[in-house]
Amino acid sequence: MTREKRLVETAALAGEIMLVSGAEIYRVETTIQHILDLAEGKQGQNVVLSTGIYLSLDDPDGEAITVVRRVSDRSTNLNRIDLANQVSRELCTGRISLQEAYDQLKAIQKKVIYSSRATFLGYVGTCCFFAVLFNGKLHDCLAALLVGAGLALVMGAAKRIRLNAFCTNVIAAFFVGEAALLLQAFLLPDIHRDTVIVSAIMPLVPGVVFTTAIRDTLNGDYNAGTARMLEAVVTALAVAVGVGASMSLFQMLMGGSYLW
Repeated sequence: MTREKRLVETAALAGEIMLVSGAEIYRVETTIQHILDLAEGKQGQNVVLSTGIYLSLDDPDGEAITVVRRVSDRSTNLNRIDLANQVSRELCTGRISLQEAYDQLKAIQKKVIYSSRATFLGYVGTCCFFAVLFNGKLHDCLAALLVGAGLALVMGAAKRIRLNAFCTNVIAAFFVGEAALLLQAFLLPDIHRDTVIVSAIMPLVPGVVFTTAIRDTLNGDYNAGTARMLEAVVTALAVAVGVGASMSLFQMLMGGSYLW
């Protein structure tokens, strides 16, 4: 593989890692462009959309090298974005070679940043501490902790069977609502179900996606900004549908006006 080809592959890999991890479009394009600029005497161009990366390295003495990367799975992982950015900086400043940068990016792509245990504790801690933030009492925090533990298991199961994002959020939100209502009805009657439900759905709320959509829009990436804004709206709708369905089902099973 020629150096130019490896350079393009490295730039595409860095961009793909960042885009999959939820980075802003302008940040992905800037990182790719910095890497392409390392090719002396050649001009690199790249276009990044929310669903794909297109980049090309023009060679005056030969054919252009063009790479396309399709991105279908997106999440939020700021740690992976930072790692990819760090590799890009070290490559552009000459602290590591091109091959070392490519190998490190491959390792970042394959590396499990957060273990199953860390992810589980993240869900539990987020739900519990949001209950504190929402002025929940001790029993509210305990209930949110239990619901958060169940939510972590539901999300893990949905990931293993590869459910799409909308179905995953609907099922997870349904579980949160049903679990909170069952806890109040049969185990912890003194809890505030609203506090528990709102605290437990916070890991599902697309706050980072919404913020990224606004930043993309303000940076002039209207296509990506609109796409991510729609993604945030659909996610919020899925959460609302799941919680609403759980409350309707519970009310129907428990007899009319129980929730009120």
